[in-house]
Amino acid sequence: MFNRNVFGVDLGTSEIKIYSFRKNRLLHEHNMIAIKDASQVLAVGNDAYEMYEKNPPGIVVERPVANGRIADVAEVEMLLRLLLKKTDSHAGPRASICFSAPCNMSEIEKRAYYAISNLGDLRNPSVMLIDRPICTACQLGIDIAETRGSMILDIGAQSTEVSVITQGQVIVSDSIAIGGQDLNEAIVSEIRRSRNLLIGQKTARRLKISLSSLEAGAEESRKVTGIDTLSGLPREDEISGRIVSRAVEDEMTRGAEEMRMFLERTPPQIRNSVLQEGIFLTGATARIRGIDRFLTRMIGSRIRVSPDYEFCTVKGIKKIIDDKEMKEYIRSVRKK
Repeated sequence: MFNRNVFGVDLGTSEIKIYSFRKNRLLHEHNMIAIKDASQVLAVGNDAYEMYEKNPPGIVVERPVANGRIADVAEVEMLLRLLLKKTDSHAGPRASICFSAPCNMSEIEKRAYYAISNLGDLRNPSVMLIDRPICTACQLGIDIAETRGSMILDIGAQSTEVSVITQGQVIVSDSIAIGGQDLNEAIVSEIRRSRNLLIGQKTARRLKISLSSLEAGAEESRKVTGIDTLSGLPREDEISGRIVSRAVEDEMTRGAEEMRMFLERTPPQIRNSVLQEGIFLTGATARIRGIDRFLTRMIGSRIRVSPDYEFCTVKGIKKIIDDKEMKEYIRSVRKK
């Protein structure tokens, strides 16, 4: 079905992940593009992320993929083209690009994947789509064809995708409005309220990664620099893990309640299978200490954190492409 000039691509809201089969290389960079005067691309990926929250007037730094979906076709095309070259500088003609994609897309959304692959200089690559939950399930080791009910929670940057797979089909895939960015914003708000200090999203993300915990543990702290909300001047302060964890727990409690309600609405026979197997958890937010035990208490089902939580989907693409028996899950996208 494929030659070896093939790329597996996971367009995430936080990061873009690309696997080159020819190079056997996995690239992951921030979903960011920096544009000057609405036309000139200055930087993409990690380089653009370094400019985020520092960009001067006239330069826009933004995420062209939002909620795991293509928000701006032209910007995603520029971002993808440059990152593909970074992954393999000799991508060349007759390439194949296989995307993990949301379920239940409209025809317009499907054509967007064709458009972002053909606007550049890859010379009409083959464009393939695989449902994102199927990719993730494959890497998780779920027997996709035989499972009577498997549930996956994929906590992304802007939302959590909840999917249920049974007997080879994704029967439900829906979004819950909580993601990593919500946790970052909660940390910003809590520090502003309790310490009269305004920090940026990037600082909040670093604090979330280094300090947040959903279980009792050793008290840690980090020094950060922000703007004193009373004086308006820069100020350094030491932020404790207790403050960060309190903000994270409040948001995760809200999200866990919606996850529990989602499970309760699942048909009984499928819910029983899910409860026996446990719920699989992926996404970068899965790195928070104690999140599995916290969600187990809140939802009422054992939570199984994937060891590949950050790269589960793109590694699943690789497995599906390498397995001829799974070709039924790959569908072609053509210009219409």
